[in-house]
Amino acid sequence: SSSISVRFACSGPRPPPAKHTPHFESSAPAAMAREKEVYFAKLAEQAERYDEMASHMEAVGKSSDELSVEERNLLSVAYKNAVGSRRAAWRIITSVEQKEKTKGNEEQAKYAKEYCAKVEAELQKICDTILGLLDNNLISKASTGESKVFYHKMKADYYRYIAEFSDGDKKSKAAESARLAYEEASKVAEKDLAVTHPIRLGLAL
Repeated sequence: SSSISVRFACSGPRPPPAKHTPHFESSAPAAMAREKEVYFAKLAEQAERYDEMASHMEAVGKSSDELSVEERNLLSVAYKNAVGSRRAAWRIITSVEQKEKTKGNEEQAKYAKEYCAKVEAELQKICDTILGLLDNNLISKASTGESKVFYHKMKADYYRYIAEFSDGDKKSKAAESARLAYEEASKVAEKDLAVTHPIRLGLAL
């Protein structure tokens, strides 16, 4: 019987043990996809294609995991630049519209107003996108005081941008939403961040 047992023992290499890491196997493609989106965002930043950068970081923001500090900063840079160029354009065009009105050029003032509405629609779309991402994904996943303050301040900033180009009821609603978000950011900052923390200092400015 001993010779039989030896023959079986030496009949070939043992099969490898069963893998017990289904979580990592299933999440690997998602991690690679996320890495690719982040890399594209970095390329877009270098190329100063901020709308595309924002789109790539929106995809990262919608993934299941919380954003890293680097990813959070990329998101901020993308949307800040995408909205910043249009805020600057809006100020220039509204200034031209006022000048045309002052000169009595009603037709040209009307054209400027029409063009301004185009820029406002772009601004609204960008602000709605980042506000939706903050409310539906980022704030709920934030696990540190730092990230919570960062996102609430970001939310306040984009409501403030909406208030800038809006009027009437829409303006007052956006301004109130901005105020509430700044308040929430301040509350968390006082509780969780040191007085000298850069994000808390930025909130106070």
